[in-house]
Amino acid sequence: MTLQLNKNYLITTHEWFYAPDGEHYKAVFGKVTAVNSDKDTLGLETNKDSTNWYVIIGNMIIAGCQIHYAIQTNKVNFNPPVREIENSGELLFCKESRTRIYNANS
Repeated sequence: MTLQLNKNYLITTHEWFYAPDGEHYKAVFGKVTAVNSDKDTLGLETNKDSTNWYVIIGNMIIAGCQIHYAIQTNKVNFNPPVREIENSGELLFCKESRTRIYNANS
């Protein structure tokens, strides 16, 4: 299966990244508009120690080596995750301040 252009995807990444809004995320949602070589994306050919392909998704570019999962979908839950924390035998639920999925279509 290959990434289909002009379709929305949820892509999870190997490492945390900073998005254009200055926040850090672990996944990105957006329309994939291209899958390009290093030469087309960066303007130069990388060596064997670097990735040689990139995905353009919304207003971002992701290095191919950073992609863990790519799911074609039009629906994503941008609500912040809730974490379970045990404290003195009591289970507490703590909502994070924001989602860890960047909306590259916005």
